[in-house]
Amino acid sequence: MKSLDNNESVLPSGLTGMDGENGESRSGVVGNERLTALAGAVLLVLILVELVSTANLHALLPIHIFVGVLLAGPLVVKLGSTSYRFLRYYTRAPAYVRGGPPHLPLRVLAPLLLVTTLAVVGSGIGLVVTGPAQSGLLRPLHSLSVLIWLPLIAIHVGAYLWRTLRWVADDWRKHPAEQAPGRGLRLGMNLGVLLAGGVAALLLFPGATPWLVWIQRGQDIPAPLVVGLVLAIVVLLVARPLRWR
Repeated sequence: MKSLDNNESVLPSGLTGMDGENGESRSGVVGNERLTALAGAVLLVLILVELVSTANLHALLPIHIFVGVLLAGPLVVKLGSTSYRFLRYYTRAPAYVRGGPPHLPLRVLAPLLLVTTLAVVGSGIGLVVTGPAQSGLLRPLHSLSVLIWLPLIAIHVGAYLWRTLRWVADDWRKHPAEQAPGRGLRLGMNLGVLLAGGVAALLLFPGATPWLVWIQRGQDIPAPLVVGLVLAIVVLLVARPLRWR
């Protein structure tokens, strides 16, 4: 067995090797996966808070608005990391090609998930800016996009949840062999966008005052939330037997 001298470094298992012409190592692919996973985990927590607050907007509208703006930062990180992976795969970077594409159904649903996610977040922030008096088509757009988005995000979370948790956990294990280079950068990037999102939320929050007055007139649980959650449960039950990549 070959011994290691003091000048040799031990890379994480499965992270060794370079990709010849472009010189990109497997560790770069794993780092990209773990950046995506960390941003996704942060987004999942914020989305759950949004769903809980939506069920009781009469009391939790301030939280709903603040978190809705806050999650834009991690969303940008996740879209950036997945777009980079998409670009590297379709430009035939060997390490990304070896990793393979997502399962076909997930690739088919990805564009619709992207559009509805941007519609939900964009229309929500737009509503904060315009207020109830000038919301126009933003309110029906927000409701419709939420209804479509909920079952799509349910499939996405169901497909990636355990891998996401595993990748995040691996990045923070004490044993260096479970880590990928750039852990501090990944953490700093996510903390940075959360800080920026928090500042943006605080700056936009005074504009939400008309909504706080409007909501006092009474608000039931929004119908799009109820229908969307029912559809999400149905699609999860249907998709459960599938073996996601």
